[in-house]
Amino acid sequence: MEFFVFLPQSRLGVEQVVARALAAERLGFSGMAFMDHLVTPMAEGQDLWEAMTLATWVAARTTTLRIGHLVLCDAFRHPAVLAKQVATLDSASGGRFEVGLGWGSWPSELTGFGITEAGPAARAARLADTVRTLSALWAGEPVRQDGPRQVPVPTTRPTLVVGGAGPTALALAREHADWWNLPAPDLHRLAELRGQVGRARVSVQQMVALQQPDDVGGASVARARRHFGHLGAGLVAGTAAELRAHFVDLEGQGVDRVYVWFPDQAPEQTLEAFAHAVLAPLGSTSS
Repeated sequence: MEFFVFLPQSRLGVEQVVARALAAERLGFSGMAFMDHLVTPMAEGQDLWEAMTLATWVAARTTTLRIGHLVLCDAFRHPAVLAKQVATLDSASGGRFEVGLGWGSWPSELTGFGITEAGPAARAARLADTVRTLSALWAGEPVRQDGPRQVPVPTTRPTLVVGGAGPTALALAREHADWWNLPAPDLHRLAELRGQVGRARVSVQQMVALQQPDDVGGASVARARRHFGHLGAGLVAGTAAELRAHFVDLEGQGVDRVYVWFPDQAPEQTLEAFAHAVLAPLGSTSS
């Protein structure tokens, strides 16, 4: 099992994000993923950095860390533009960029910025078209008969992550994706859904709160449950031994990757504590 850090790029300076990425790389995390919104969900007044630009900057400042998103909003970018962005970042990063895609989890920003009025069914259909278009362009094929071909194409086909628990996401993961990611609010459906994604490898997004040895009363665990208990199975909080047992159980259910999401925005001391208490004993560091 491998571990990525899921780091929503809100309320952090760009250099704070880079510092976390460098720490994650040093500590043996396999990758880092950002979110893709135009405003911070449920906190619209908070600063938020653009997803592809930030991924490019972090890729330029790291050397081994894989970079991606949970997930890019399909409606924000024309497929031909996204294909060109991915080919460029794939080359610049030495193949470390992964393409996470979804059809949009925050409809109010789509309508509020005048991007689209399309409902869920239409956005899901567009995502399916985007995945097919990306596959064609990355293979050096035209999208339309006698249409132009994009060059250069990626050296190898970029890793595609499809996120979501709906029928369209499951079908796309089954037909096209390298990875299927189950978001934290839907983690209770893992057993129900994991058999519907074919050969796609399974990842989950998991909110994590590690109880430190000096936290005898478990205040950090109580605080995490108070703020994020609505995630249900999407939150795991407890001692290092309890967290290790939880991840071993997930691995036994066919999960190959966990996007760990820390309530405190993953400062270096949090990443270090998790790496030493959980990653190293599980043998899950990327080094």
